[in-house]
Amino acid sequence: MSPTTRSLMSRPVSRRAVLGGAAAAAAASTLNAPFVLAQPARLKVGLMLPYSGTFAALGNNITDAMTLAINEKGGKLGGREVQYVRVDDESEPSKGAQNTNKLVVGEKVDILVGTVHSGVAMAMVQVVREEGTTLLIPNAGAGAATGALCAANIFRTSFSNWQPSFPMAKVMYDLGHRNVVTMTWKYAAGDEAIGGFKDGFTALGGKIVKDIAVPFPDVEFQAHLTEIASLKPDAVFVFFAGGGAVKFVKDYDAAGLRKTIPLYGSGFLTDGVLKAQGPAAEGLLTTLHYVEDLPNPVNRKFSADFKKATTRDVDVYAVQGYDTGQLLVQALDAVKGDVRAKSALHAAMRNAKIISPRGEWTFSKAQNPVQDIYLRKVVNGENKYQSVAHKGLADPATGCKLA
Repeated sequence: MSPTTRSLMSRPVSRRAVLGGAAAAAAASTLNAPFVLAQPARLKVGLMLPYSGTFAALGNNITDAMTLAINEKGGKLGGREVQYVRVDDESEPSKGAQNTNKLVVGEKVDILVGTVHSGVAMAMVQVVREEGTTLLIPNAGAGAATGALCAANIFRTSFSNWQPSFPMAKVMYDLGHRNVVTMTWKYAAGDEAIGGFKDGFTALGGKIVKDIAVPFPDVEFQAHLTEIASLKPDAVFVFFAGGGAVKFVKDYDAAGLRKTIPLYGSGFLTDGVLKAQGPAAEGLLTTLHYVEDLPNPVNRKFSADFKKATTRDVDVYAVQGYDTGQLLVQALDAVKGDVRAKSALHAAMRNAKIISPRGEWTFSKAQNPVQDIYLRKVVNGENKYQSVAHKGLADPATGCKLA
């Protein structure tokens, strides 16, 4: 029997309806007890990811790579058939709690996987902290998820916003930069990413000349570029992603600043947007926990297998999805598919060692990856591996009370 996937309609789920449905299900299970005993129920995995809109490609890559990892091990988790129940979260924070409850309260999923958008992820975190459902976060980098709001049932298989930026501080300092301007959108991800860089740079003795915060999602950068030119810093460090990253890199180059003031960023500055950035991105240095040409056999095999399965090239989002699938396989095999044994399940997850395309990684006490961060350079329109910028980096997990 092959895994099944079902998508839920976007209608509210009331607790009364859920409880009524649960009672009916209980009665039905009593009548069919011999069959149930002979054939274990399918394990329900809820997928709350963006399947439409700006981040749809990310949601699809996470999903397809996660199921690839599970299918490589026979398509089962702990010996149980898998049913995937999907909800399109639309990257809409205002719908986050309602959509989470569709899966947690309505569908009673055994495991919940999501999401990309940090605002939606924080709504998911609030629900699972109350309900106790195991949550795996395959992208969203919001620090609080494995910081102040950490919990025994919340695991992140991606990164914290702080992590990719912190190692760039030493890279830039070692290149002789001492006075730096930072720039980002004024929102949580930008604040946390810039915070990671500043933590590293000021600890080394570097000076932040100015922090420039642009209203989100404004892409009118010219006035800020003029200000940077007048400040004459040694270099600029930024956090931008997507269309904003394309516009910023092109504008920075067009203003002639790259000739005198080098530009650096976390890896999201160039990931997924290099074709659109064109020659303006050539030579840029960034730091991230993955680069497509990472020289290890797991990465080479995964790249080929993902391409064969989807016809798409791998990216950091696919790697994070693949590792989510690997974690599920390891942990559920350890408890023989018994998701009711939550303490044992979570212990198996905490102790997991993931042999990943990004390199081997484990979990910190806050249940965020302890992972290598790589220095990458744009060469002929592609991010190319340069070196390990920081070996085994753990997020500081500020405010987390887990032992």
